[in-house]
Amino acid sequence: MVWRAEAAYNDLPALPPTQDIETKAVLKATVEARAALAALDQAARRITNPTVLINSIPLLEAQASSEIENIVTTADDLFKFAQDESAASNPATKETLNYRKALFAGVDLIRARPLSVTTATEVCTIVKGRQMDVRRQPGTYIGNPSTHAAIYTPPVGEKVIRDKLGEWERFIHAPAGLDPLVAMAAAHYQFEAIHPFEDGNGRTGRILNVLMLMNAGLIGEPILYLSRYIIQNKDEYYQLLLAVTRDGAWEEWVLFILEGIRQTALSTVEKIDQIQELQDETLGRIRELTSGGANADLLAVLFEQPYCRIANVVERCRVSRPTATNWLNGLVAGEVLQDVRAGRERIFINVKFLDLLLRPESAPPVEPTLF
Repeated sequence: MVWRAEAAYNDLPALPPTQDIETKAVLKATVEARAALAALDQAARRITNPTVLINSIPLLEAQASSEIENIVTTADDLFKFAQDESAASNPATKETLNYRKALFAGVDLIRARPLSVTTATEVCTIVKGRQMDVRRQPGTYIGNPSTHAAIYTPPVGEKVIRDKLGEWERFIHAPAGLDPLVAMAAAHYQFEAIHPFEDGNGRTGRILNVLMLMNAGLIGEPILYLSRYIIQNKDEYYQLLLAVTRDGAWEEWVLFILEGIRQTALSTVEKIDQIQELQDETLGRIRELTSGGANADLLAVLFEQPYCRIANVVERCRVSRPTATNWLNGLVAGEVLQDVRAGRERIFINVKFLDLLLRPESAPPVEPTLF
């Protein structure tokens, strides 16, 4: 069957592709991406308090991944409501926080049992905030937003979709000898091409990328912030997905994903180094401005979330409310923190940390290699 944009792609071939996708260029890029991931994993292991990364990076990933689907909220709102999701009134903020919840749930799921179609379904359910299952109704297609002309029509029919998902699951557990990074790139294309759910496929697929890397032992925690790379190259991302379907352009697609992994891993290493420098600087300021320098948990409170409340310091540092208030007031006076009113309570913002998290970093270019 010849592929046509307006026809359901029920003949979507199973993985692995019939052509060799581990070309010379792909193998070189794989080595570079693996080295960057190894550097990221080592950097994450040496940071004093890994919770700083585990809390912040997935939230930024959630924001970027949701923005790809035109669900736009601010990092300010996300961090403000990260500890109390029920207080968020903006629907986009709530849906983006669902993404982070789904990512963490996915991590728990793969630590308990192998990654599977069930994992994908449970992740999508949390992303969307309602029970999701494979599409049963026809009519789903990806179209031009201006003309509404079909660009791609995924497989249709519950049995067909379940069969395709079964093939996808078998591939991720037996990837035909492909490097795990190449297998992840292929599996991501396949999941997006199957487009199994009525909604939430893109976000679910991007969470599955992180889970596959963890499943392969390439990263220990969900701290690869890949969605920002996709946002920065959104048009190319969708063009390359389509080119695999239309032209079998696997090499270009795999190289794109590998470069995203390399860039993202190295920029996150840089961010981790900057976080450690800022923590050291902040600890010095805490000792200078307050009596809380001897309480190691105070530094943890200020960096595990950029926003904190007096109650967070009371609970974590096991001190009285007046003591916690004095510490935070001292840090505001010393311009380490800023405070804002939120109703009847004060919120204290670690502005330098928040700025650092939001600052775009650039990965070093690939060094040329002679063969």
